Amino acid sequence: MQTASYIVNEQGQKTGVILDIVDYRQMLEAVEELEAIRAYDSAKAEGGEAIPFELALAETEDH
Repeated sequence: MQTASYIVNEQGQKTGVILDIVDYRQMLEAVEELEAIRAYDSAKAEGGEAIPFELALAETEDH
């Protein structure tokens, strides 16, 4: 991961960040994977009825 560049306001406080597109896409993929893990953990904890993988995948893509 490369060093990020920051956008600062008049007081020098960081208000934004500029990332390399490759780093940004990697972060998005990591967030999506984490969301999938959390959804799995939540579903597992509920102990609900199992559904086919294709149906579960279609439902997650709709949201």
